Amino acid sequence: MTKPVVHHNALYDLLRAEQVAEFNRRKAAGEETQGQLRGGDFRGLDLRELDADGLDLRDAYFRGADLRGIDFRNTNLEGASFCQAHISGCFFPGELSADEIRLSFDLGIRVRYRPW
Repeated sequence: MTKPVVHHNALYDLLRAEQVAEFNRRKAAGEETQGQLRGGDFRGLDLRELDADGLDLRDAYFRGADLRGIDFRNTNLEGASFCQAHISGCFFPGELSADEIRLSFDLGIRVRYRPW
């Protein structure tokens, strides 16, 4: 199993400091996000209003994080864990079944994309 990673880059540091608006601004300005957040440790953070479109959050760890209202439909979340995260109002990728999300929330399993 992949352990959560504390990255050392500016965009990840913004999210760890809960400066979501500044992260979104820099992302919109074209700052490279690919590979910057994969496997990241986002435990207990307030990430509401995050622009997650196109982000690679594979293997990320969101235990207890506040993710309410985030649109993850175009985000790669394979292998992420959502144990006890606040996920009300979130949109998830179609590849994630409701059962998979529920198991991750309840038991902390890492989500697996279902094959089509």
